[in-house]
Amino acid sequence: MIISVRRAVGVREVAALGLVCAVLAGCGAEGAQRAGRNGVSSSTVSPAPAAERSRVPTLAPGPGGLTPVFMNGSRDLGKSVALTFDADMTADQGPRAAAGEQFDNPGLITALRGLKVPSTVFMTGRWAEQYPDQARSIGRDPLFEVANHSYSHHAFTGDCYGLPTVPPERMRSDVERAYASFRKVGVPDPMPYFRFPGGCYDDRALKALVPAGVTAVQWDVVGGDAFATDAGAVAQEVLGGVRPGSVVVLHCTRSAAPTTERVIRDVVPKLRERGYRFVKVSELIGPTGTGNGPDTAGSDAPARP
Repeated sequence: MIISVRRAVGVREVAALGLVCAVLAGCGAEGAQRAGRNGVSSSTVSPAPAAERSRVPTLAPGPGGLTPVFMNGSRDLGKSVALTFDADMTADQGPRAAAGEQFDNPGLITALRGLKVPSTVFMTGRWAEQYPDQARSIGRDPLFEVANHSYSHHAFTGDCYGLPTVPPERMRSDVERAYASFRKVGVPDPMPYFRFPGGCYDDRALKALVPAGVTAVQWDVVGGDAFATDAGAVAQEVLGGVRPGSVVVLHCTRSAAPTTERVIRDVVPKLRERGYRFVKVSELIGPTGTGNGPDTAGSDAPARP
């Protein structure tokens, strides 16, 4: 999702930061609304077969039975960091892609492979349909895990950076439609993790997704690559924000985040020099077991992208 701000919604909001582009938005705004309450249900709906889900780390049910929200991993289990990339494309952007706008970023994926960086890609169903070969290649590469960023990249709350809104009765089906798209293009094992478009959510959205059995994944470090032109400045945001257990949000969309490949080539060696190792989100969630996730009720997330 291209985030550039953190704003507020019903449960608990985070300060707004940057400018958002609603048209491109899927993640067209670099910010996030976060809730401090967690709850989850690993129901057997459509993200993955029950047997498959049982092998994947997720968060257990929390207070109120709401979908749990994971922000970052433990600060006490070594210097691990998860780089995550939102592959954004909204349901109505097909004509723009047909006209030549590039919502993919194969150079970024090549860089991650060359640097051997395990990563989690939060993909919209529409993106997977637009770039089926790339989606399949990412999904079948053990270096990566594919997670859900909705089908439409429409907002799950009102007033989310100008994005169209998914009504509550369609939230679950939008998530399940994305999983169907992944499987249709050949992504074999999409993860039961979901990232809200724009980072916007509230109790109503968390309740609507309980039957889908997903863990919502946010972040504690905003890279700020959305619409950025200065790769060095973005790299400094990442390097300055990373702590043990951090989840960094960046983007896999050339048109909206043209500097991300350069950022990765700069940041990865420097973090490794500091003793960090790169992991997928599933590895950060794993050590939390059946808990609600470390720091999810805290205010670790930065106030600006």
